[in-house]
Amino acid sequence: MARSLAGTLRLGYSPRTHAWQAFVVPKKFFKRYLPSHSSIVENRFLAKFGSLLTHHNLWHLHRRSVAGGVAIGLFTGLIPGPLQILCGAGLAILFRVNLPAMVLGTFWTNPLTIVPIYIVAYNIGSVALGRGTVADVPQPQPLEHQGWLDMLPALWTWFSGMGKPLALGLFMLGIVMAIAGYFAVRGAWRVYVVVAWRRRARSRHAAD
Repeated sequence: MARSLAGTLRLGYSPRTHAWQAFVVPKKFFKRYLPSHSSIVENRFLAKFGSLLTHHNLWHLHRRSVAGGVAIGLFTGLIPGPLQILCGAGLAILFRVNLPAMVLGTFWTNPLTIVPIYIVAYNIGSVALGRGTVADVPQPQPLEHQGWLDMLPALWTWFSGMGKPLALGLFMLGIVMAIAGYFAVRGAWRVYVVVAWRRRARSRHAAD
């Protein structure tokens, strides 16, 4: 598709792909779910990267870039506090993937979900180390009504006491989530393309 349409973003196209893979995605779809450019560049943590955030690949919307951004976000989202954004941004810059998609990917961890996720990770690490699952995992103090900065000391005390099983489990869980997220986005993207082009074909056929 050689021309752009009003109100849409044209995505990247490689001559190696089939013709149906060059398509237009509505801007509203991405604006609804992805953080805005201004909210990212004005973030007090991300602002530290300065001119590194200006590379066009960090904002370009295509299948590989968005899938890679989500994968990095899912992986670094397991890091507590602002470090998840800093590490995620560093990896997004390194691999030149979509930065807003990375930020979106980190949202799966928050003060409500971090404790059960870490318990799952601890058990994964325990199994990997041959210790079996641990039913009675130490619980941290309540975190539901605390912000990241307030909960960091309690979290650090909690998971530092869980040692190697937690560290290994977080790494393994992060890898699994990143791979699953990457291929889920690519698969959903492909399905969207097929559906969109079938609708387009039906419309053209009806018009004829």
